[in-house]
Amino acid sequence: MTAMDWFPLYLSIKVAVSATLVTLVLGLPLAWLLARGDFPGRELLDAVATMPLVLPPSVLGYYLLVVLGREGLIGRFLEETMGISLVFTWQGAVIAASIVALPLLVKTAVESLESVDPELESAARTLGRSDIAVLFTITIPLAWRGIVAGVVLAFARALGDFGATLLVAGNIPGKTQTMAVAIYDAIQAGNSELANFLVLVMTVFAFGTLLILNRLNRVVRRR
Repeated sequence: MTAMDWFPLYLSIKVAVSATLVTLVLGLPLAWLLARGDFPGRELLDAVATMPLVLPPSVLGYYLLVVLGREGLIGRFLEETMGISLVFTWQGAVIAASIVALPLLVKTAVESLESVDPELESAARTLGRSDIAVLFTITIPLAWRGIVAGVVLAFARALGDFGATLLVAGNIPGKTQTMAVAIYDAIQAGNSELANFLVLVMTVFAFGTLLILNRLNRVVRRR
């Protein structure tokens, strides 16, 4: 077997970490809105947030390609106004992985936020706390275990995304080729030795990451 190219692993980690941060920033407010909000269209918003979980990755990737491509509304705007092209870039891979992972964090966080007693939040408000203060001093501290679990699931999903990432970011070695895409490439080339090695590396890394996060979570719970 030829020398191992570690770029796909590096890129996979880079994309997964970036996508997890994006998912957390977007998903936590959305989860809070779904958990505490009572407004027309809530079920529709919930369905839209959950849709990436049930859509085939190829379909989701196609939608993103249409929106972010040169002929898409967002893609054309970004290219004409800022000279930015997201298709066939690692940033495009981050967007694809973020959309794919978002429902896992939102669904997990919603259940955790809903488990927080609203009377505790109401009591804090009667003492003069603002909604933002209540969120960060009452709600999130009581729901953090579910939020952390959602973050872990989102990271794991972003790390292994294939279909949506392949359509949006492509398969450019040294630029947009993640581990999942590199494995597919090796299989297509009939290089079973390389494919087996990449699968083993990906499995060990993913398992080790989840094991470390679970142990850290257990340590924090004991404190």
